[in-house]
Amino acid sequence: MKRHLWIAVLLVSIGFWSQPASAQGLLGGLGGLVSGLTSGVTQLLAPPPQGVIVRTTLGKAGLQNQCQLNGCTVVSNLDGGLNQVFLVRPTQQGLVADLLANILRLVTGIVDAEVDQTLVIPPNPSNSSASGNAPASLYNNTPVNYYGVMVPEGYVDQPAAQIIRIGQAQNSFHVSGAGIIADIDTGVDPTHPALQGVLLQGYDFTRNQPGGSELNDINMAAPPPCETCEPVFVNQHTAAMLDQHTAAMLDNTQYAAFGHGTMVAGVLHLVAPKAQILPVKSFSADGSANLSNILAGIYYAVQNHANVINMSFDMTSSSTELSDAISYASQNNVIMTASSGNDGEMEVVYPASIKPVMGVASTSNEDQRSTFSNYGDQIVYVAAPGEGVVTTYPFGLYAAGWGTSFSSPFVAGTADLILQMQPRDTPSVAAWGISHAKYVGANMGYGRLDVYDSLFYLNPLAGLLP
Repeated sequence: MKRHLWIAVLLVSIGFWSQPASAQGLLGGLGGLVSGLTSGVTQLLAPPPQGVIVRTTLGKAGLQNQCQLNGCTVVSNLDGGLNQVFLVRPTQQGLVADLLANILRLVTGIVDAEVDQTLVIPPNPSNSSASGNAPASLYNNTPVNYYGVMVPEGYVDQPAAQIIRIGQAQNSFHVSGAGIIADIDTGVDPTHPALQGVLLQGYDFTRNQPGGSELNDINMAAPPPCETCEPVFVNQHTAAMLDQHTAAMLDNTQYAAFGHGTMVAGVLHLVAPKAQILPVKSFSADGSANLSNILAGIYYAVQNHANVINMSFDMTSSSTELSDAISYASQNNVIMTASSGNDGEMEVVYPASIKPVMGVASTSNEDQRSTFSNYGDQIVYVAAPGEGVVTTYPFGLYAAGWGTSFSSPFVAGTADLILQMQPRDTPSVAAWGISHAKYVGANMGYGRLDVYDSLFYLNPLAGLLP
């Protein structure tokens, strides 16, 4: 479209200079028209201006009236039926988001305004602990029945599952998951055989449409044939069994986080195989998301009856509206977990540091803090395995992942098991159960998750029943 337009401009210019003066007025007008069209198309092709997240008592109509007076427009509602939080964007030329936020804070009926921000799923670990060979479990494709679905043995019996005693907890306490776990992420592969039976439709906030599929982010005629699959590192921290065509297609920054949501969903399913998973797609395949879409995802999850919300991402900038959304979820008795980040530092990140979110660090299979994992009791409630975790991957495949992103869903799944065992437990009671973990050193919260102990300390008698 843009190329054709420039051709049109060139043709008009040639015609203009070849015409007599009497004709140049008309052609000059056409040139002005084309110039205007060029400007309009350029504006259409340019990314939208940065938005502002607004909390208001005016409602959508009242906020739109104020926007007409102050050079902005209402883009979307972020908090569902509450009708208090909206995303607006500047329409007045030269009005940047920072200035617009300052103007709106002075308007009667607007409680607060903060600039929308972009965040990225925790960077891929690049140290030696995440750059070795794919774990042996990824090669163990012996099919086993896992709660009615055939999956690879290497997925069910991998070291991470044994370390935190998933199977022992499921069998001793007769739990396999119930309720709804929402995952705010890149979406999920809705066709994956291991996940199909437990996936809800979800929502795609990157496209503002129903369905949480991350397959919409790629252009493939058909899933890759797995007869030629070999383990490759797809994006530094993810080893997957892919064919060469698929590996090459995904080997660029546009797909840096493709599959992340499906992998996190697979960990949730491993711990709580009968829980329903609600995919909330707030991130694109490159791993980026607007804060506004994350806020919308949290409110959506709560209003669609999620019992647990997993957030495998972090940001270093605080946000009043993120804290308010988490407070809303907590008031509705939703349990929340978040990854602590992969910078290998003691730093404050959000939402892991926002109470009552349980921030989760990563440990190795030797119960040591992963060198890439952030640490510090301000952001770490507990830790869980996060190195070479075997889990589901798009196209019906399996992959191994490194990072706190894959530690957090172990805790979220455990919270769901607790709610199945004792449905009336509050988030604080569930968190107390999860706090019965194995000590793995200072600045690692209560220690490494033990699913069996988490349930036992809440209801020791349940584990003794036949």
